[in-house]
Amino acid sequence: MKKILFILVFTASQSFAQQIIPKPNTIKELNGKLTFSQYQVIYDAEFKEEAQLLIDYLDQKNIEQEVNNNESLSTSIYLYKKENQSNNEAYDLTIDKNIEISAHTSAGIFYGIQSLIQLIGTQQKQIELNTVEINDIPRFEWRGMHLDCSRHYFPVQFIKKYIDILALHKMNTFHWHLTDDQGWRIEIKKYPLLTEIGSKRHETMVDKNFEPYIGDNKEYEGFYTQEEIKDIVQYAAERHITIVPEIEMPGHAVAALTAYPEFSCNRTPLDVYTKWGVSDDVFCVKDSTFEFIYDILHEVMDLFPSKYIHIGGDEVPKTRWKVCKNCQAVIKQNQLKDEHELQSFFIKKIDSFVTAQGRNIIGWDEILEGGLAPNAAVMSWRGEEGGIEAAKQKHNVVMTPGSHCYFDHYQGNKKTEPLAIGGYTTLEKVYSYNPIPDALNMEEAQYVLGAQGNVWTEYIPTPEHAMYMALPRLCALSEVLWTYPKQKNYTEFVTRIIQQMKLLDELKINYSKAIYDVDIVTKIQNNTNKIELINTIPNTKIRYTINSTAPNASSAIYSKPILIKETSLIQAGLFDDEKLIGKINVQSINFNKATAKPLELTTLPDKRYSTGGTNTLIDGIVGSIPWTGKEWLGWLGEDMEANLNLTKLETVKKIKISFLKAPESWIHLPSQLYIKTSNDGIRYKTLKTLNEFDIEEIYKNGGAYFTGNIKTKYIKIVAPSRHVIPKGFQGAGEKGWMFCSEIIVE
Repeated sequence: MKKILFILVFTASQSFAQQIIPKPNTIKELNGKLTFSQYQVIYDAEFKEEAQLLIDYLDQKNIEQEVNNNESLSTSIYLYKKENQSNNEAYDLTIDKNIEISAHTSAGIFYGIQSLIQLIGTQQKQIELNTVEINDIPRFEWRGMHLDCSRHYFPVQFIKKYIDILALHKMNTFHWHLTDDQGWRIEIKKYPLLTEIGSKRHETMVDKNFEPYIGDNKEYEGFYTQEEIKDIVQYAAERHITIVPEIEMPGHAVAALTAYPEFSCNRTPLDVYTKWGVSDDVFCVKDSTFEFIYDILHEVMDLFPSKYIHIGGDEVPKTRWKVCKNCQAVIKQNQLKDEHELQSFFIKKIDSFVTAQGRNIIGWDEILEGGLAPNAAVMSWRGEEGGIEAAKQKHNVVMTPGSHCYFDHYQGNKKTEPLAIGGYTTLEKVYSYNPIPDALNMEEAQYVLGAQGNVWTEYIPTPEHAMYMALPRLCALSEVLWTYPKQKNYTEFVTRIIQQMKLLDELKINYSKAIYDVDIVTKIQNNTNKIELINTIPNTKIRYTINSTAPNASSAIYSKPILIKETSLIQAGLFDDEKLIGKINVQSINFNKATAKPLELTTLPDKRYSTGGTNTLIDGIVGSIPWTGKEWLGWLGEDMEANLNLTKLETVKKIKISFLKAPESWIHLPSQLYIKTSNDGIRYKTLKTLNEFDIEEIYKNGGAYFTGNIKTKYIKIVAPSRHVIPKGFQGAGEKGWMFCSEIIVE
């Protein structure tokens, strides 16, 4: 099994055709050729395992191994130790009269072999290579990918294939999310009910049917035995990948509390969560809970030799703690200010225990709340702010902001992509990421270990779907983490991705082809609405239609921005040799009196949801469900005030405002709404005041927030948000989001 699965990693590189992902940091062409059909591998003893893996691969390529050690008849591949190398994962690869790979460690040798195999490409029996010198070193030490196996369980063979893909791209960390509200997936021998009960839910919510809830009425289960985990850990280690397990605490613990309710605050029976989101039921802060968790972590650390143990720490509602006698007693006894400091108290207890075992904890950035534990590392997901704060406190940081690193987001046109949780994270956006924030100085930046991509699986039920969401964005992230910025170029990267897609086809691995989609972008300048059609694939043409049938080989070729003066339907596709590649993208433009008019926002949206900027609200594109971050602006706990200038006195009969209601994502309608008008932009009168009930009814019925007949030049819209999410909703007590997509004036 070991041999066959490793071959998967290396045959994967056939289609790279002189291309390597991630791109090496130094490449020198020697302007020669090396041709061989026989070879021998000569290696230092400590690289025996890597040598055998290379031999196994070349055997599969039908290259004959020279067994008589006659160097005159064969090409020699040398694997040897290089002293005084500055980085344990660095390697040198020289292809000239023979092939030499040198490195200080076996990890470096492994990465050099990966690059060699990618250069060999699809050739069989006889190999011809360009002569080259490569001196390569990774930029970051934490080059990771995450996979959530709690929401959906994935078989052992798929986990190994996922690891293969990481190894192919020189990624060295697999963050394995094993427990959550919807399932406990790791065998703990001392507490068998964790898997007997906690690994099963009686059904799963269908799509996004939160209100009203709809379940599929199918029991769902699955977990990994300790023997399976040992096998996977060993498999990953052979590919120089460290597995970091995640055991969620003190929140996201319903699966554990269903099995052992005595460790909850209410101590009453629970059910493993069948829908997505956050539960108020969390671990109770008491001695018996800590003993329970310590026992679990002992077994976890016996299985996983990683330096870091991920303990979650995110999205912890304080509802139960506020009324729990045990928790309130802990607050009083330890002179804590509030439940936020109680959370810090909890994390510090776990930190102390794990540190005593010679390991370190890492947690999501909420573990900063109430004070960061002394030895904890922070994984920053709610933007970069948590990572910045931790680095300034001299704590190690892994960057994984939702804006660039959440691969459960849409990556293409939502109308043709599978259902996703939301957001919009393209391949180019991933590639553009720099894990070192500008806010950190050189000393503070040293605490940024690297970054990782996250694949949360609420809406990803199958292995094929998981690969689709990970690839090819994983490829872009691997280059972000390995290759130094001065060597990066997205246009050039695209040519290698196209080659990699051929490789993925060979391996029968599912992946997204959104890179072939045409992006339809509105550009507002000088009160005009122009449409830009964008795609970066070389040697192709964009063809489009307006208010007509789908484009074909005879449709107009896009050459410059398209001026839009009326409600229109834009359809665009990418063509190669008059043949459509990818999918047709369709975009409706609702042209109205507000479209392309001057608009100012008193409070700017959160930068995580600010794609397109202020013009998003007057571009004629109305957001729809399922939502993506491309269509909406988002305010977190802040009010929206929009000042629209119609540029002349206009008769206004309707004012519509496109808000979003998605409480499962902490997105709520405004708490109130004020519509004001003015003829001079100075003196405003209130045209309409709406309360929460009115807003809800209008939203539900798809109506206008104002209907009548007035004349005005200026319109001011003030929308106070729900600054704090009320009880009964996901994230109660936390700041709430308010999303707006479009202001429509008729």
